[in-house]
Amino acid sequence: MHAGTLNYLLEKDNARDQTPCSQPSPGVGFDMDYTLAQYKPETFESLAYEGTVRKLVYDLGYPAELLELSFDWEYMVRGLVLDKKRGNILKMDRHKYVKVGYHGFRELSKEEKVQSYGSTYIRDAFDEPDYALIDTLFSLGEAYLFAQLVEFIDGNPGKVPQGVDYARIYKDVKAAIDLCHHDGTIKQVVTKDPGRYIHWDKTLVPMLNMLRDSGRSVFLVTNSFWDYTNMVMSFLCGQHAPDSNATCSSDWLQYFDVVITGSAKPSFFHDDNNASLLEIDPDSGMLLNTDNYAPVAQVSDTSPRLTGTGRTNRKTFQGGNVSHLHKLLAIESSPQVLYVGDHIYGDILCSKKVLGWRTMLIVPELETEVRLAWETRNIRKELGMMRLEHDNIEDSIHRLKWSLKFENLTDERKQVLSFKLDDLETRNNEVRLAHQDALREWHQKFHKVWGQLMKTGYQNSRFAHQVDRFACLYTSRVSSLCLYLTEKYYRPTEEFMPHEFDVLPL
Repeated sequence: MHAGTLNYLLEKDNARDQTPCSQPSPGVGFDMDYTLAQYKPETFESLAYEGTVRKLVYDLGYPAELLELSFDWEYMVRGLVLDKKRGNILKMDRHKYVKVGYHGFRELSKEEKVQSYGSTYIRDAFDEPDYALIDTLFSLGEAYLFAQLVEFIDGNPGKVPQGVDYARIYKDVKAAIDLCHHDGTIKQVVTKDPGRYIHWDKTLVPMLNMLRDSGRSVFLVTNSFWDYTNMVMSFLCGQHAPDSNATCSSDWLQYFDVVITGSAKPSFFHDDNNASLLEIDPDSGMLLNTDNYAPVAQVSDTSPRLTGTGRTNRKTFQGGNVSHLHKLLAIESSPQVLYVGDHIYGDILCSKKVLGWRTMLIVPELETEVRLAWETRNIRKELGMMRLEHDNIEDSIHRLKWSLKFENLTDERKQVLSFKLDDLETRNNEVRLAHQDALREWHQKFHKVWGQLMKTGYQNSRFAHQVDRFACLYTSRVSSLCLYLTEKYYRPTEEFMPHEFDVLPL
């Protein structure tokens, strides 16, 4: 597909040559938050940020000056790693080498990065409990607030609660923002005006209908609970103007075979998870007991409703595990199930590695990344030429040094070669610095601080490496599936080793 197209679907594969929906499959499942529901970060994340600051001040004893802080929703990106002990925020390449780092909002020098992360004999895993991964869009606000609090504690050590260090700051920020997501601070506001916080995509319902018409089961598994899920999905599936808010109803259930809320992913994907499956009455929101996955008579209802196949004619549930889902859909775990989500670990890694499902990762940032990559394609070519020149000069320098060291040369010839070597080293330093500056300026066109989402210099970023390892497909939005018929084969792109680039025509 043309590189300038914004609504696209990128093809990749790690296991087999074909990926659902390449042939009729038992099912296609979706996460909701930041998957079917794309939030507007300028409003939604600002709402979460402001609620978190208030809880830090009024509930956890942080100074009232924090109420004056403001949120830059464009500053942080996914794929970063928070160093809880040192108060640093890092961007790494696929090999976990730190390429960009900040202490608060102060950029770390090369020497500081090497001292903290580059001199250990055993490579750091950069994982919990000492580090936190910023791998969802929900995490951007907490990362930005963490950086602000690092700056605050450095400049005002006497104004924070006693015993608070960088690790405690992160713990408090995480606890406060999680509470905002669970106590209604955020969701009650979104419910009143969903159009202000959620993008409405008119192609979402046609996409769901297309999947249903293909004979596939369509299911929803979300960590959000029923009341919020019902509101969000009513808005997304409602036939209304994008700047208006639809009345909450359960009509959207017609597009799904099974809906499981409060799933507690990623533990949901483990069939040894003993969480109870509760049935939800969509009209009242009341939770009803089930026997494993089958309906049971409630105290007030001695005749649970069944279809001709023995399955409950209700399709809304809470909790449970993946075994319940398989029984409800009458399917088995296989590569013929495709699950679509936004969380590398919670949605993609577990469903793929544990269940063998196919996976599609939603990366909304791709639309901007691809547009900028297309607009700056000539700059990338110039960078390639500068890099080639640098390599050629270095090769010439190495040959001259070899000649001066090992060849039997006259003094006059040695002097000529020495002068030439000095000129080449001067030129090499000029080209190297010019290339570094040009590469940095190119990355800053994508993001002023962190550069391209999927790159660090010329290397794939840690985030890109995770996408490559765990996502069979990735795209900017779920409605990209509408661009192709459900029978389309998604074939992997050809892969090359470095030694092949100069011998195989591209």
